[in-house]
Amino acid sequence: MISSLLLIGGLGTPELIIILLVVLLLFGGKKIPELMKAMGKGVKNFKDGVNGIEKDLNDDAAEKKTDQSADDKSNAKKD
Repeated sequence: MISSLLLIGGLGTPELIIILLVVLLLFGGKKIPELMKAMGKGVKNFKDGVNGIEKDLNDDAAEKKTDQSADDKSNAKKD
C-alpha cells in the first residue's frame, strides 16, 4: 500500500528525492516555507471559490423550486 502511495504519477522515491533537492537548491531553505504558505493560501482561495459557486447554484435551485411551488399554488386558486 505504501509503495503505491510513493508512486505518484509514475514517480518513484528516488525521483521525488531528486526533485526535492533541486527545489531546495533553486529556492533555498528560507524561501521554501514562504512558497508553501503562498501555495496554501492559493488552494484555500480556490476551495472557497468552488464552495461559493456550489452555494450559489444550490440557492438558485432552491429559489426556483420555491417560485415554482408558489406558481402552482396560485394556479390552483384560479381553478
